[in-house]
Amino acid sequence: MTPAAWPCPLPGGTVEEYALAFDSRRLHRLLIVPALLDEANRMRRLTVDVMRRLDNAGIDSFLPDLPGTNESLQPLDLQTPESWIAAMEDAALHFAATHVLAIRGGALVAPAELPAWHYAPVKGAQILRQQIRARIVSAREAGVAETQDGLQQLALSRGIDLSGHRLGPEFVRQLQALVPRTGAQEIPQETLGGGGLWLRAEPDEDRAQADALAAILTIGIKA
Repeated sequence: MTPAAWPCPLPGGTVEEYALAFDSRRLHRLLIVPALLDEANRMRRLTVDVMRRLDNAGIDSFLPDLPGTNESLQPLDLQTPESWIAAMEDAALHFAATHVLAIRGGALVAPAELPAWHYAPVKGAQILRQQIRARIVSAREAGVAETQDGLQQLALSRGIDLSGHRLGPEFVRQLQALVPRTGAQEIPQETLGGGGLWLRAEPDEDRAQADALAAILTIGIKA
């Protein structure tokens, strides 16, 4: 596994973004669109474990940063789901991806033109509700009263901080309306066994789930 770079286009130019890569110039090349926001942290270990297993199966894989996240120097509050879709399409082109795996909310911003699997996909409105609910609970513990409706209105008018992520109002507006893209093969959580790692309080691993997900992908990609 090595870090890799790819040119992400911006109005008036491009900026270099980073990705984790297992790249041996092989025939099968999988672009992985990560889970969104705080779920990305909880799912990252599983994602990398799956990439290692795919490498052993002879499949290259690439995990790009969404602009504004991880090592990206772009401001998150200037991003939108629309800009993330464009970025993932360019990453797929740059890495010559032949297939796509989108994890959870990644299914909302994944390239649409390649054979794809969506692992436990989720609607944008559901992500937003979960993130706002988590903020309300955290605020309550600090003695601050917030409401779902009030935070929703704030998010749409001025933007909002959710789990350490500053989201602009246009990001929120677009996210509310997004549903997973059609045409992909869905991988429900029950297919892997056990509970989803995005539900755990801290980032964690599950080797059995990584084995199961990698096996599904290997069979599908090499079919």
